[in-house]
Amino acid sequence: MKYLALIATYCLLMMPVQAEVITAEQDPWPPFIASDGSSGISVEIAAAAFLTQGMELKMKIAPWARAIDNVKKGKTDVLVATWHTQERTAFLRYSDEYMKNEIKFIKRAGDDFEYKDLESLSGKNVGIVRDYGYGDAFLSATNFTKNETKDLVGNLKKLEGKRIDLTLEDAVVAMAIMKEKGIDPSKFEFTSGALSTNALHVTSGVANPKSEAIVTAFNTGLKAIKENGTFASILEKYGIKE
Repeated sequence: MKYLALIATYCLLMMPVQAEVITAEQDPWPPFIASDGSSGISVEIAAAAFLTQGMELKMKIAPWARAIDNVKKGKTDVLVATWHTQERTAFLRYSDEYMKNEIKFIKRAGDDFEYKDLESLSGKNVGIVRDYGYGDAFLSATNFTKNETKDLVGNLKKLEGKRIDLTLEDAVVAMAIMKEKGIDPSKFEFTSGALSTNALHVTSGVANPKSEAIVTAFNTGLKAIKENGTFASILEKYGIKE
């Protein structure tokens, strides 16, 4: 019996340990989140960081407003690419930052508008994406109109059709989306001045009882993949230097 107990113990030890699944949800945001949900800078960084902690990332594509609501309510574990706003700190727990985005205004080609500050937007009709974190000062400003839609593609169509004056996005993201959707980038230009430089974070809803452990695991994993070269390799794959 003692021998059989030892065999049983050995077999249990040799059984593969199933990784804890971390669910993620977000809209396509190339090159950070590909439309297939299985690749992109943010997806691959998050997956690699969690993997070092024995966790497997399961990513699903969904509209941004639905994704952030599901994470807020704890139905989904994480958003892999989130900008910080004061409002969101009430319901999201933020990881350490892992990259930055420079948010610039997009105008029709030939438009001489240049962004200097929020006052320079006076009288403009600016296309924004619903529930994106453009910063509290921008969102609370009243000297220009904010026209909401579900994604950048919708805003670019409105901009081309002269239904809005400007929209805004990280330049790298905007160019990737235009390429993916077959939109002619020569029809648009970016302002020299940027609205903001926003750090990227993984976030988990504070309503999720696992959120603190999830964020801690990502932070620990992020340090690990920076030390072992995986982080730099992911960036290099997308033509970005660390």
